[in-house]
Amino acid sequence: MSPFIWRPEDHAWTRDSHVARFMAKHGFTTFDELHAASVRDTTWFWDAAMQDMGVEWFKPYTQVKDESRGFPWTKWFLGGEVNITHNCIDRHVRNGHGDEVALYCEADSGRPDSRNAFTYAQLSRTIDACARKLRDLGVGPGDSVALYAPMCVQTVEILFAACKLGARFVPIFCGYGETALVERLASCEAKVLFGVEHLHRRGKAIATGGIVRAAAAKVPSIRAVILFDTPQWPEFVYSGGYGTPLECVCTAAEEPALLIYTSGTTGRPKGTVHTHAGCLAQMGKELRYAFNVQPGEPFFWFTDIGWMMGPWEIIGCLLYRTPIVLFDGAPDFPNSDRLWETVSRLGVVTFACSPTLIRLLMRATDSQGPQGYDLSRLRVLGSTGEVWDEASYLWYFENIGQRRCPIINISGGTEIVGSHVCPTPLTPLKACTVGGPSLGMDVAVYTDEGQPAPRGTMGHLVCRQPAPSMTKSFLHDDARYLETYFQKFPGVWYHGDWAKVDEDGRWFLFGRTDDTMKVAGKRVGPGEVESALTAHPAVSEAAVIGVPDDLKGTALVCFVVLKPGMAVPTEADLAAQVARQLGKPLAPKQVFVLPALPKTRSGKIVRAAIMRVFLGQPAGDITSIDNPAAFEVIAELAKAQAKN
Repeated sequence: MSPFIWRPEDHAWTRDSHVARFMAKHGFTTFDELHAASVRDTTWFWDAAMQDMGVEWFKPYTQVKDESRGFPWTKWFLGGEVNITHNCIDRHVRNGHGDEVALYCEADSGRPDSRNAFTYAQLSRTIDACARKLRDLGVGPGDSVALYAPMCVQTVEILFAACKLGARFVPIFCGYGETALVERLASCEAKVLFGVEHLHRRGKAIATGGIVRAAAAKVPSIRAVILFDTPQWPEFVYSGGYGTPLECVCTAAEEPALLIYTSGTTGRPKGTVHTHAGCLAQMGKELRYAFNVQPGEPFFWFTDIGWMMGPWEIIGCLLYRTPIVLFDGAPDFPNSDRLWETVSRLGVVTFACSPTLIRLLMRATDSQGPQGYDLSRLRVLGSTGEVWDEASYLWYFENIGQRRCPIINISGGTEIVGSHVCPTPLTPLKACTVGGPSLGMDVAVYTDEGQPAPRGTMGHLVCRQPAPSMTKSFLHDDARYLETYFQKFPGVWYHGDWAKVDEDGRWFLFGRTDDTMKVAGKRVGPGEVESALTAHPAVSEAAVIGVPDDLKGTALVCFVVLKPGMAVPTEADLAAQVARQLGKPLAPKQVFVLPALPKTRSGKIVRAAIMRVFLGQPAGDITSIDNPAAFEVIAELAKAQAKN
């Protein structure tokens, strides 16, 4: 049984946390009691949470939820009118907080003259002008405003301008190529596309304006293209009545605010649809009760607007006047201390990133490392996106959090713009845990037969009741929505993750079920094998795939990246490492050492693409891959194997 490494009773601030006060207010003595009540009566919970979060309504809702059409089609906060922009920007200015900093912007160069801070009042003036110009272009409720750009102040302003009009904000990862961009723009019938002429990465300018213009030319619905790193942006804003306030549209609670597409690395992208009320409910709940955000305390999640965590951070933090750090650049440029210097300089209280990023920074040898910076203001760490290995998790906990900051390791997805499982400041933590079910989320682990799995047994992560932020089908594709989430276990949301609850009630995830391999009759997830490999002292990170095998049906092929300065272990040594931890039948057939693993910018290892390349097939759509050159090394290994 794994030991607990962090306990809330050892940290006085947890007793005055938002979740502790909410629990006491409603007469519960333990978090488990509160969670049980939150799923026993979800109507009570979401109503109580909305009141506690202080969400302002133009018109109060008369009914919390309506399940008359069944779980997949549940409607929330019926009769209510609410707007994201009003709650995150306008009311703060109205209430006298206009001079408070809302955003800290860090550019790629890292130079002091490239840093900026923006107040709520500054944002409000630009948002209103942008919204007015969008309205002049014919944008209104139900229309789509797309963005193909990085994390910078204009990104936030465009998001809130679209929401202010009741339009749908569509963030698109700016690493995609023209084909992927066209597919998404055409799907949502975007009326306006915002982009940049150039991205800046590691001190180099990367031309993207040509992709923007070429894609827009192929989508008939687009009426205007605005590149906001050119004179177009000030002309656009200052001709929109800059400085003149604009009232929010009183959007219905179920009116869509966000359309977010999945990455496309696993097939045709799915357009997820999220409402004003659903976003405020789920994002607001998680930032308040899991991360304990406070006004004025900087929050820094290293992410991108093209992934769910970008809008999640922006909306969830600004709802509470929690300033956010927008980072547009590489995490290790101009050196590997870039993030720690930023955290120290801005006095960041909450910092979060992916396990892959931690594994990258653990290997850094070009700088002082976190011990060279004052990280004493940090109170909470966060993480999401993939399965942790214990060595990397503990490095993060000990070196960044100094053993005093809990790691709020959340897991959910774009489909719910939030988490199914996450710890809170009241959760005792073990290494790599995701804590347990989130408040209001009736989550369970099921066997293949659709029954609750015994503790200690790996099974399917499911959610047995609806939540406000669950996608309103897929855009133009109800059948695929039902097939994806409700076909495997009728009447239950099937999320597609492997999960396990240990003897102490702590939850752990083991990767996607569609990544699972069956080796010599034994089912194993790649996360288990990768964790076994990274437990080796020389291994920094790993990726595992299954390939056809005459004897075992499927054999494991592993790819590892080594820590700098470590002696190169033999293939037999690494295979034996897996065999010792998981048993001899699961010993890998082959283990290859790579300089880097191919990953998306959000840090996800693309195992399916790795497998295709290793088997001599086309990689597929790799426009979201941060380092596509890594595939070339794998392809060369595959060719060498074919000759042997």
